[in-house]
Amino acid sequence: MIARQPFGNTGHESTRTIFGAAALGRATDEEAAPVLDLLLEHGINHIDTAAMYGRSERRVGTWMDEHRDEFFLATKTGERSYHAARDQFHHSLERLRVSSVDLLQLHNLVDPDEWEQALGAGGALEMAVEAREQGLVRFIGVTGHGVTVAAMHLRSLERFPFDSVLLPYNVPMMQNETYARDFAALASLCAERNVAMQTIKGITLGPWDDQEHTHATWYQPLEEQEDIDLAVRWVLAREGVFLNTAADISLLPKVLDAATRAAGAPSEADMNDLVERQSLAPLFT
Repeated sequence: MIARQPFGNTGHESTRTIFGAAALGRATDEEAAPVLDLLLEHGINHIDTAAMYGRSERRVGTWMDEHRDEFFLATKTGERSYHAARDQFHHSLERLRVSSVDLLQLHNLVDPDEWEQALGAGGALEMAVEAREQGLVRFIGVTGHGVTVAAMHLRSLERFPFDSVLLPYNVPMMQNETYARDFAALASLCAERNVAMQTIKGITLGPWDDQEHTHATWYQPLEEQEDIDLAVRWVLAREGVFLNTAADISLLPKVLDAATRAAGAPSEADMNDLVERQSLAPLFT
């Protein structure tokens, strides 16, 4: 089984590997059908979805009548204003077929102007706080992509006591000195304040560039089990972080299998070999 740890200050012991339900967004019914059994088999107890993930919320919603109590359920809003975020969130509740979620996240909050709007008067954060007061959500988080996201999350935590953050974490990203410094500062603050730290893009090989897209991920992922094993072990070797699975159904069994067997950090030589052998490249520059 996959190890569990406290999800920040929420009181929930989440599996260190969280199901990234973006993988359900474009999956066929045939592809999506076995996913719930796979999650239950590996003891996954935390699902992360979003209003903008295609059919994802509706597919997760089909599980909730019988399995709501087995999962910490998180979704996201990409809207920045109070009214638009409120409408989107209520539609999420309908699609998920639940009366409340455990975590509502302000999605990809990186652009400075959008950040000011979402966290200012009449913004999405105001809606999230109201939803928490109404019992529609228990906790509030913030997510993001790109090389400035760690620095922006630091700003967000200074503005509001978010319960969780989500951002990229992989070897090529951490070879960017500025990003690595900001990530370390964010990790330190999250540990100090007991804020849950979720990571994404853990099995990134690099941008697709001109290659044919063979997976649903918007980046080219690692494919071989031994390579995924190394990448997953590297992420989970960092104390306190969570690994969100990739947005592709076919990769899910490999990531969960790797997480089940992950024990200890891979050697620097093994990671350098992976970088050189697969020509790992940063997704964001």
